[in-house]
Amino acid sequence: MLEVAVIEDPAAAGVSLDPVRTRLLAELSVPASASMLAARLGLPRQKLNYHLRALERHGLVELVEERRKGNVTERVLRATAASYVISPAALGRVQPDPGRSPDQLSARWLLALAARMVRELGELIAGAARAGKRLPTFAVDGEVRFASAADRAAFAEELAGAVTSLIGKYHAEHGRDHRVLLAVHPAAGTKLTRES
Repeated sequence: MLEVAVIEDPAAAGVSLDPVRTRLLAELSVPASASMLAARLGLPRQKLNYHLRALERHGLVELVEERRKGNVTERVLRATAASYVISPAALGRVQPDPGRSPDQLSARWLLALAARMVRELGELIAGAARAGKRLPTFAVDGEVRFASAADRAAFAEELAGAVTSLIGKYHAEHGRDHRVLLAVHPAAGTKLTRES
């Protein structure tokens, strides 16, 4: 089971968003059969089988084993990942595109950049898995509290200068391209004020 899987297919994305199926994906972090799930969730087994077949058809659950119980074969399934992310690629031509309006101070542009990152990482993860290789990535996650909007602006300017300097120092004529994305935004749940 993967830790995180990226859903790129629009049909698979639609299947995964059904509330019953989302609950089944969560329950199937541990392998179970339709009858086990029916008892656990209080839903008819036939209804669960319908949803499980849809999830299986789109590669969101997989068969772990089949058990014979009298005249019946019990299928034990599990989710293919512990968590799922829907790639903006599933939206086709309406997916966010950072090239439409590049504005370093726009939250919507930042969101479009993040969407591009999800899409590209989904493609790269799938390609690395097919090739049996590890994907070289690096990320930094942190929080900083600014005393004022002026401090935040000074931080952004200094950060941009440092990153630009590093890119200039290490950028080579030949080799494999890597994307660098840095973002600064208020933490979720932060009360926004006129000064922030």
